[in-house]
Amino acid sequence: MAQALHPNTAGSLFATDGKPHPLQDSLMAATFVLGVLSFITSFFHSLHLLTSWTGLVGLAVGIYGQWISVTTRQRFGLILGLGAAGVGFLIGMAHGGLFGGVIGR
Repeated sequence: MAQALHPNTAGSLFATDGKPHPLQDSLMAATFVLGVLSFITSFFHSLHLLTSWTGLVGLAVGIYGQWISVTTRQRFGLILGLGAAGVGFLIGMAHGGLFGGVIGR
C-alpha cells in the first residue's frame, strides 16, 4: 500500500511538487488574464491601444514567468496566456500599434 501514501503524479499534465509557489502562480494568472483580455479586445478595431499594450505586457510577464516556472501546471498556463497575448499583440499592432493615432498625427 505504498502507493496510497505516495500518489503517482508523474504522468499528470498538472503535476506539482507539493510545495506552494505563490510568485509563479501569480505570474501565470496575470499572463493568462492579460492574454485573454488582449485576445478578446483584438476583435474590436478601435481598441487597438488596449489590445497592443495588454499583449505586450502579457508577453513580458509570461516570458519572465516561463523563466522562473517550476511545475508543468505553471508552464501549461503560461503557454496558453503567452499564445493569447501574442495573437492579441500582433493584431493590435496591425490595427494601429502601441501609439497609433495618439502620436504622430
